[in-house]
Amino acid sequence: MASTMLSLASVSPSSSPISIHDTHKGKIKLGSLEKSNLFLKTESVGRVSMVAAVNTSRFDGVTMAPPDPILGVSEAFKASTNDKKLNLGVGAYRTEELQPYVLTVVNKAENLMLQRGENKEYLPIEGLAAFNKATAELLFGADNPVIQEQRVATVQGLSGTGSLRLAAAFIERYFPGAKALISSPTWGNHKNIFNDAGVPWSEYRYYDPKTVGLDFEGMIADIKAAPEGSFVLLHGCAHNPTGIDPTPDQWEKIADVIQEKNHIPFFDVAYQGFASGSLDADAASVRLFAARGMELLVAQSYSKNLGLYAERIGAINVVLTSSDTAVRVKSQLKRLARPMYSNPPIHGAKIVANIVGDPTLFSEWKAEMEMMAGRIKNVRQKLYDSLCAKDKSGKDWSFILKQIGMFSFTGLNKTQTENMTNKWHVFMTKDGRISLAGLNLAKCEYLSDAIIDSYHNVS
Repeated sequence: MASTMLSLASVSPSSSPISIHDTHKGKIKLGSLEKSNLFLKTESVGRVSMVAAVNTSRFDGVTMAPPDPILGVSEAFKASTNDKKLNLGVGAYRTEELQPYVLTVVNKAENLMLQRGENKEYLPIEGLAAFNKATAELLFGADNPVIQEQRVATVQGLSGTGSLRLAAAFIERYFPGAKALISSPTWGNHKNIFNDAGVPWSEYRYYDPKTVGLDFEGMIADIKAAPEGSFVLLHGCAHNPTGIDPTPDQWEKIADVIQEKNHIPFFDVAYQGFASGSLDADAASVRLFAARGMELLVAQSYSKNLGLYAERIGAINVVLTSSDTAVRVKSQLKRLARPMYSNPPIHGAKIVANIVGDPTLFSEWKAEMEMMAGRIKNVRQKLYDSLCAKDKSGKDWSFILKQIGMFSFTGLNKTQTENMTNKWHVFMTKDGRISLAGLNLAKCEYLSDAIIDSYHNVS
């Protein structure tokens, strides 16, 4: 609350001003006296002057932060009253009725937790042991040598974002000056994470606007040109925002260059099982690098594949050359986590551990993942078919089918995306990304009309 100063003076030369220095709960304090009125009575006859000065806040230098480019899309969507509006901004799965979806297997796991009467005690700093074991085995495969030889340091994190942030803090502390390489474009939060951790970064070419595909030659050239020992951030599957993944042969060549340059691969795996419907297929890139004996980092999230968006459940895994090194690295990850958030939440970790640890629930989960991935594939196909049927220009829209996962990069520029929103009430990010999870079969033709109009009629 700003304080107010009042100065009262009489016309008498001998009189001196009286200052009221502070206020408290609506009262004015003057020495030991408190008055509830703004004006003090005086016996002197003369003029009364009042000067009010509002102190500036010590926080006046704090500027307004820009709105989040993704969450701001949802706010704009909610404010729209148009009945044709579409929210294709946020990456959260929706049913064919465009409603949020809680997996049946998640409900079953939570019911088991209630029946068992499990407590809410603090977890260890590294998280729930059963979860850490399950998540590492899902990622690498239970029979993988890195698991059998205990060469993976796994720490439960606050979903993908928190796991990435913890790893970035580890890089800053133990690899000072090392640079991170980030794809252009990438998920918007990657840059924020490295900036706040104090890790310098640069971009490598990834998206080719001419083909709406992968600029593989540019990617390889930029990784080769990076300082030796850089951390190369890779999207394990379903690249966000483009939906463009390297082929198996291209992954081999990427691994070759990273090994040649003595770089350290750092995978962000946010969609395992959700991209293709197969947990193993979506982990193939990570397993390829691990099979080469490379040391690497992998951040995981269960927001998409289990729909646990609000539970903030994920992990950071570091693959090392020996179990002894893994123990030491894990100890330092815990040391970094302690002053950050002390220890992670338990609810989501138990859901994952219960599902993976029960063969019946695990099978049900895989079936639900296939269902979710299948719905998005159907929408992707229908959108492509609608574009081809409606657009008579001869433009090749096949890039939509070559992309994978929740997102599709349309190739629309900022002005064209504004037309999508202003004219067609299709709410999306300005980089041209759309979330197919927010689309259903019934609205594919409407979206096709909007894309065709924006692409051809807006420069």
